[in-house]
Parts: sequence; structure tokens; C-alpha cells
Amino acid sequence: MILNYLKLLRVPQWIKNFFVFVPLLFSQHLFDEDYFATTLLAFVVFCLSSSLIYVINDLIDIEADKAHPTKKNRPLPSGVISKRSALIVAAVLTAVIGILLPQFNKEFFYFVTAFIILNIIYSFWFKHIVILDVFSIAAGFSIRVLAGAVVISVPISSWLILTTMFISLFLGVMKRHSELILVAESENAPSRKVLSQYSLNFADQMATVAAAGVIICYALYTVSERTVSAFETENLIYTTPFVVYGIFRFMYLEYISNKGDNTTKIVFTDLQIILTVIIYTITTVLIIYKII
Repeated sequence: MILNYLKLLRVPQWIKNFFVFVPLLFSQHLFDEDYFATTLLAFVVFCLSSSLIYVINDLIDIEADKAHPTKKNRPLPSGVISKRSALIVAAVLTAVIGILLPQFNKEFFYFVTAFIILNIIYSFWFKHIVILDVFSIAAGFSIRVLAGAVVISVPISSWLILTTMFISLFLGVMKRHSELILVAESENAPSRKVLSQYSLNFADQMATVAAAGVIICYALYTVSERTVSAFETENLIYTTPFVVYGIFRFMYLEYISNKGDNTTKIVFTDLQIILTVIIYTITTVLIIYKII
């Protein structure tokens, strides 16, 4: 029973909310208990908000999900959790979020509200509009980063925000590419309505632009005058190869192995991606906090 509710809340998807920690990492306050505790609580709020959106989305798409080969096994379309129970869960999540938000500054409150509203609009409308669908996903990640900055009242580089935007665009386009492959391979495969407005060639070009955007923006961030001045070192540029490798590895998994439809699964199961993230994080911490 509990497992079914955890599936409804999409707990594995909470990994996406770690973007809230990005400003903390680059603010040089990672090991400050007060800053970390505040960011951790902000992370919890975004996890609850994300789960609320997933529940609402599943309620909206319940009939369509019943016809999907994998989504039909989700708690709502499979019937293991009733609509009434899902509505109660949504109400409880809303109440808990409402209790937690007053503990933060008003800027963070605005970003969380914007995140929830954006995703509700996405569930009803934006996900059916070509290009705007992936930009909505990218906006959600950017909001996480900006919220992570305002909650601890630290500035964040525009290059870092652009990097976040391009990463999320890249992942969104990769997901669309994988869905297009699935539709092409099976005439009976159910698909999103918006996929009819995409093509594999268009998705490939979008992915190339987004991947290039990630690499260029991150590289420029590492060598920008503001970054070098803040960290008193130019060594952050040596973390760029990890970013490039991660992007190329993800593209390989999609274009060669066709595994780009589930970002969370890749992060948790692909050894090379896992090692790249770990080594990148350790290297970044060592450089920023002058441990080396």
C-alpha cells in the first residue's frame, strides 16, 4: 500500500530538485550548517511541490495513461489508488506546502508559487504546444536554481542560469526524440499529441543546439571575470571536460541505445554517468573550497 503511494508521488523524480543545491555549492557556503539546512528544507518543499504536480497530472491523464503500455501500470490508471484517494493526497501535500512556505523569505515563496502554477498550466495546456512544451520543462529547472539562490540570499551567475536552461532543454528534447523513435517503430504505440508536430530531424537539430549551449555557457561561466574573482582561481575550467563527457554519454545512450526517455533511470543506473557526476562534484568542491 505504502509503495503504491510512493509511486504516485514519483519519489525517484525528486532527484531533479537537487538543482536547488546548485547556488549553495557555488556560493562557497556548502559546509555552512545554516545555509545547508535552509537549502535542504527548500529542497523538501520542491519535492512536495513536484509530487503535487505529478498527482494532478496523473488525475488529468488517467484515461490516456490506461492505453499506454507502461503508464497503465501507474497507481491511478491501474486502479490500485482511487481518484478520491489521489485528491486527498493532493490536498495533504498542498496543506503541508502551505505550512512550510511561511518559514522562507517572500522571494522563495514567489518562485515556488510560480513553479506550481507553471506546471499546472503545462499539464493542461503547454505540453500540447510544440517547442513551448520543452521550454516549460526548462523553465521549471531554472526556477529551482533561482529559488535555491534567493532562499539563502546569494547572487548567482547568469551563465550558470543559462547552463541550467540548456541542460533542461537538452534533456527534454532527448525525451521527445526517444518518444518519436517509439512511435516510428510501432504504429500502434500511443503518443503525446504534440509529437505529431515534431520530427526526428527537428529533434536532432534542437538537441545539437541545446548540447552546444550547455557546453559553451558552462565553459564561459568557468572563465568569466566574476567567477575567477569570486573563487580566486582559474582552475574551475578543468571541470568542463566532465560536463562535455556527460552530455556526450547521454547522447550516446539515446542515439545508440535509445535510453533517453527516462533521465532519472539513467542517472541511477548508468555507471559512467554516475561516476561522471560524482567526480565532477568532488572536483568542483575541491576547487571552489580551495581544498587543493
